[in-house]
Amino acid sequence: MKRADKAARIAEILDERIGDPEVPLDHRDPYTLLVAVLLSAQCTDARVNKVTPLLFEHASTPEDMARLSVATIRSIIRPCGLSPQKSKAIRELSRILVDEYDSVVPDDLDDLESLPGVGHKTASVVLCQAFGRAAFPVDTHIHRLAARWGLSSGRNVVQTERDLKKVFPEDRWDRLHLQIILFGRQYCPARGHDLTECPICSWAASKARIAAEMSPRKRAKR
Repeated sequence: MKRADKAARIAEILDERIGDPEVPLDHRDPYTLLVAVLLSAQCTDARVNKVTPLLFEHASTPEDMARLSVATIRSIIRPCGLSPQKSKAIRELSRILVDEYDSVVPDDLDDLESLPGVGHKTASVVLCQAFGRAAFPVDTHIHRLAARWGLSSGRNVVQTERDLKKVFPEDRWDRLHLQIILFGRQYCPARGHDLTECPICSWAASKARIAAEMSPRKRAKR
């Protein structure tokens, strides 16, 4: 099956199983979304959503956040992990937004990526979810599923993003980003997954991929 045909069928299944998902990170505007996405690095969305209410109670605008000390920010966001780096990044990017962008989060990919702590994936999420711009944020979870489903042979998320953009229509990119992540959590986990029973892997994964991922499970049962 050609990748384009496979992608079309996968999109139909994602619509049936996941529907039109909402952004899982609680936020009020582009700025609070930017901070929440930054905090979500190596942290669950659920934990971020527990931390951000207190953080945004102290500061929900770039001006207010820039006035907080790094130590104060760190004390609040510590449960999210990587708090030393994240607290510095949040305060510094807030200062830059105030000084260079009139306290407005830019809707340009390069400008977003220039902010401290904001990588390509974070910038892409903000671009599509806050501004409705065409972007296909690819994290390690999407990278893994794209390989499983034979949609990409990319060795990294950059190559995988490029491959996915070729087989899915542009107006579906932001929706698919969330759908694939949620499908992975509900139906296609990284470990202990029976590919032969998966709504997508069972027909999209190659025989070699199924054999490679299933063999450790068979050995574990002996």
